[in-house]
Amino acid sequence: MKETTTMKLMIVIVRDTDDVDVLQALVKQGYRVTRVASTGGFLRHGNVTLMIGMEAEQVDSVIETLRQVCRPAEGGEHRATILVVNMPHFEQI
Repeated sequence: MKETTTMKLMIVIVRDTDDVDVLQALVKQGYRVTRVASTGGFLRHGNVTLMIGMEAEQVDSVIETLRQVCRPAEGGEHRATILVVNMPHFEQI
């Protein structure tokens, strides 16, 4: 069991048109990413939800990658929605 207060869970919602590029960039940088298909928003556009566990000091690097990789948004849409939460317990079995 690994317990730490420095771990973060980042939940990132991107447009499905950006998911492949985002996944490739994050995996290339050594992050483990879980992809979940999702829908949302007023027009029910296709979205992808990514869950990424990381050390606290890696959060800014992931956000910068998202800024670089996600294509510009149109008509009031967001390029990505990012939620960062503390992950006091992390375990792989």
